[in-house]
Amino acid sequence: MGASANSLINRPILASIHTQAFQHNLNRVRELAPESKIWAVIKARAYGHCFEAALNSLASTDGFALLDTQDAVWLREHGWQGRILLLEGLFHENELDLAKELHCDLVVHCEAQIDWLERYADKGHKPINVFLKMNTGMNRLGLKPTAYRIAYHRLHSARYRIHHMTHFANADHIDQQPTVSGQLEVFNQTIEGLEGPTSLANSAAILWHRNALGDWVRPGIMLYGASPTGLYADIEHAHLNAVMQLHSEIIDIQELQAGDRIGYGGRYQATEVMRIGIIACGYADGYPRHAKDGTPVWVSNGNDGVVCPIVGRVSMDVLTVDLRHAPEAKIGSVVELWGDRVPVDQVAQMSDTIGYELLCAVAPRVPVKII
Repeated sequence: MGASANSLINRPILASIHTQAFQHNLNRVRELAPESKIWAVIKARAYGHCFEAALNSLASTDGFALLDTQDAVWLREHGWQGRILLLEGLFHENELDLAKELHCDLVVHCEAQIDWLERYADKGHKPINVFLKMNTGMNRLGLKPTAYRIAYHRLHSARYRIHHMTHFANADHIDQQPTVSGQLEVFNQTIEGLEGPTSLANSAAILWHRNALGDWVRPGIMLYGASPTGLYADIEHAHLNAVMQLHSEIIDIQELQAGDRIGYGGRYQATEVMRIGIIACGYADGYPRHAKDGTPVWVSNGNDGVVCPIVGRVSMDVLTVDLRHAPEAKIGSVVELWGDRVPVDQVAQMSDTIGYELLCAVAPRVPVKII
């Protein structure tokens, strides 16, 4: 990258998306779930990484899972010929023709969607692949077990090809195996005797509950190199690689005396003479405004680099770091806000959120480069 995070723009901030990391993480999913097919989950613009990068990098997946038909249109228009799963099914009955034209698989999670599909079949349309979703305890989307078998038989009578699906509420709580096992038991008891493949595991179940994978797994956050729990230490054993690296530069340096305060509200007060680096990244770029003092930022320091702590409140366009451990850092020095050197989960933890939110929240004004 040289001395500049991006020499083609005026403001030196860049989100770089690394295709080899994407491919590596998908390969790790295959190693962890070798008997399962994979839905690569790319909702929310591929968790903020953009559809183009996901399509270029994850083309060896068995299918892409996303939220709405317009995203499915994008995939088809850009050459994807494999399977597409609409994770919340259809939002309106009039989308059925488009979903059929796009050859989408549909999640079915409520009675209204079953009604739509029955009427569609009555008009003589050929069947669609359906993932019938059971609410086994998440209490979000899905049919209660008492209604599930009736729903199955209604769709089966209408000649739909049915898969069985559920979602675990606590798979990201590593020590809550009984909770996952309880949902799995309800699921297995309910589908007993009913034909069809199964889809159970999200990233957390793939990582920690491999007795609950099913025929199709649905990895999301692990494909992007972040942790379902929000704690980076929890995924070190999985050897995942960060896909997004958010870089910027130091655009100014301030010399503070003991007692000087920094930024809005003067949250941080210098206890001695210190150098403060001003970095071109703020909450308008998607960096968390509530990042605490001590949040790590990697700063290039001569021929090396060092992690420096944020000091003072993050503002709209800049944040400030303590450079006492980076004596060779200067204006133009490259910094990494998150990526290989600073896991996004560590930044999220210092901001009372999760890595998912930070990755999805990178602002449109931040340029993206696919590498």
